[in-house]
Amino acid sequence: MSQKVAVLGTGKIGEALLSGMIRAGWAPADLLVTARRRERAEELRARHGVTPVTNAEAAKTADTLILTVKPQDMGVLLDELAPHIPADRLVISGAAGIPTSFFEARLAAGTPVVRVMTNTPALVDQAMSVISPGSHATEAHLSHAEEIFGAVGKTLRVPESQQDACTALSGSGPAYFFYLVEAMTDAGILLGLPRDKAHELIVQSAIGAAVMLRDSGEHPVKLRENVSSPAGTTINAIRELENHGVRAALIAALEAARDRSRELASGNN
Repeated sequence: MSQKVAVLGTGKIGEALLSGMIRAGWAPADLLVTARRRERAEELRARHGVTPVTNAEAAKTADTLILTVKPQDMGVLLDELAPHIPADRLVISGAAGIPTSFFEARLAAGTPVVRVMTNTPALVDQAMSVISPGSHATEAHLSHAEEIFGAVGKTLRVPESQQDACTALSGSGPAYFFYLVEAMTDAGILLGLPRDKAHELIVQSAIGAAVMLRDSGEHPVKLRENVSSPAGTTINAIRELENHGVRAALIAALEAARDRSRELASGNN
């Protein structure tokens, strides 16, 4: 793979992406990185064999730029990059809430932009990355973005109008599951189990349930009903979840995450 790819603002997700790309066949010599601290950049060089550069150097030399800085820092980064990015460079944004039009307005006319929302399971090659094209992105640009992010998990194309919903559902999604496991672990302790045993029981149950959801082809309602015997333990637990409005709380939580994504897009940091 001879195209040069630069990851700008390389934090945990950016490093996971680099690592996955190398495992997928990219040559470290073709991967450029930028980081706010020189020590961080040198750490990435030592660990992965990639080349640290400045943001301007990345813009001038890379064929694809992946911008992984925080949404509130994106405007400043684009101001720095804009004079150096030719219109034929592919720019991939990993920032929540910021539309492709934000980039297109600040870069040379015709610059192809692809918006991607990935999530932290990229750290274990199980990411869900959602991809949307800007006005000038072609099929080839989308395929290239899929190739890059496919190195750390699954990809899914959606219209950009659905990106805020995807951010709420999968971008933030792992945190909801971590929160649920935390609560269930506390419940296990309350029921008399040691923390380590409660944690193991819950994590393996979560893994098993996820594999069944992925591989069985069954609707989640059907899978739940298969566990819920008449007058049994599970249906009593489900009743309490419904009585406490857990379903409604989840919907409200996702709506709040979507609304925050929209706020980020409007510049309300």
